[in-house]
Amino acid sequence: MDNLFRLVDQDQAFFQRKWTLVNGPLIVGAGPSGLATAACLREQGVPFAVLERAECIASLWQKRAYDRLKLHLPKQFCQLPNLPFPEDFPDYPTKRQFIEYLESYAKRFDINPRFNECVQSARYDETSGFWRVKTVSGANKTEFEYICRWLVVATGENAECVVPDIEGLADFGGEVIHAGEYKSGERFKGQKVLVVGCGNSGMEVSLDLANHDASPSMVVRSSVHVLPREVFGKSTFELAVLMMKWLPLWLVDKLLLILAWLVLGNIEKYGLKRPSIGPLELKNSKGKTPVLDIGALERIKSGDVQVVPGIKRFSRGQVELVNGRKLDIDSVVLATGYRSNVPSWLQEGEFFSKNGFPKAAFPDGWKGKSGVYAVGFTRRGLSGASSDAMKIAQDIGKLWKQETKKPKNRTMACHRRCISLSHF
Repeated sequence: MDNLFRLVDQDQAFFQRKWTLVNGPLIVGAGPSGLATAACLREQGVPFAVLERAECIASLWQKRAYDRLKLHLPKQFCQLPNLPFPEDFPDYPTKRQFIEYLESYAKRFDINPRFNECVQSARYDETSGFWRVKTVSGANKTEFEYICRWLVVATGENAECVVPDIEGLADFGGEVIHAGEYKSGERFKGQKVLVVGCGNSGMEVSLDLANHDASPSMVVRSSVHVLPREVFGKSTFELAVLMMKWLPLWLVDKLLLILAWLVLGNIEKYGLKRPSIGPLELKNSKGKTPVLDIGALERIKSGDVQVVPGIKRFSRGQVELVNGRKLDIDSVVLATGYRSNVPSWLQEGEFFSKNGFPKAAFPDGWKGKSGVYAVGFTRRGLSGASSDAMKIAQDIGKLWKQETKKPKNRTMACHRRCISLSHF
């Protein structure tokens, strides 16, 4: 009988735990953006909860980044709020060093995400004035619901791999992977590899393949800006930031292209046509990041990396290009980018657009109505995410202090048995 009552009590406890009221904001995503927001909230004295669908923080860096990856910008432009990189780290930290930095960041600010929690939906309940966030977790797909006053969307610009629909790709027969699955060119040694895409990932994968004695061909369908990572020992990005303080954007673009020509030469003769719009204007208007060259261009010039035009179709062991040329290939790496997954779960149409980005342009895309916020969608890298994180924490911190000063709110919070999930 005692066992029976014990089982009944356990079942009741289980059903009672199917939802919880979050004391403070709920942050969806434990990448750099989510961690930065959590740290800034901690500094404001605001409790929070962080949900992460993977089993680790910064899953994009830990699971979908190739081994040779380094930060493309100097570390001072990539540090998160309130914690600089260690002084002994190089100017461009490695993948492993950046992960170590993020892990120490989470530890420093006592950020303990709830891992393996995949958000299925989030909607604002106008009747109660709360967000209702439904998740599934674990192998058993256990359902749970979080109810919160503020919702911070921190799933980022690169949540899902983009895999294009190319004619005949299913019949190709060889290995086809996305750049998110690529780790090293070592296992492609001696192979003819088609790299689809010529952004920073496509260029670096092609370079890595050439360094491992593979024969990469890189597909360049459209124009691309290639800039040197450094000019005369100075970061190109740092130079651009300095010039932007004194000069208009169009003039900075002109100067950057002159410097690129002096350092890299004429790249159009190698099949890399530049856009008619300057690199910074293109980044601001379209979100298209210029390639910062770290050695791929030399491999292109030497012929170790072939530049080829767009794809018409695949067939068994072969690709036909738009110019009619056919290439025998062994493997394909799709460096075709990533996209936001926000539209698949956030049931809201005013703040976010269908492409998964806030409708308002930078710097106004961090705050929506009804307590929803966005961090890491500025297309301005880690510095943009840090800027958003600080604004969000300051805004929520102000509201939190106002609400917690009211005795009625404290009583209601007590009656509702709020649980601070940052210590859940």
